[in-house]
Amino acid sequence: MKCVICNGDEIKVMEVKEEFTLGNDIVYVPIKVPVCKNCGERYYDRRTMQFLEEIKGKLGCTQENLKEIGKVLVYG
Repeated sequence: MKCVICNGDEIKVMEVKEEFTLGNDIVYVPIKVPVCKNCGERYYDRRTMQFLEEIKGKLGCTQENLKEIGKVLVYG
């Protein structure tokens, strides 16, 4: 697979943190997605997008599974 942005061919699955806001707080959700090592472009499949949409919906209703780290919240 080649990167659609830079045509680089070093795309590796890496753990990244997707960021959501919750009021004045920031919530990081760790996920594993393919990332171009050259330019940083991320590639999300349908299942990952559905997972992130579920998490975003849950954040509005509950703060379960959130751990406080200073002033940043991490899901999981």
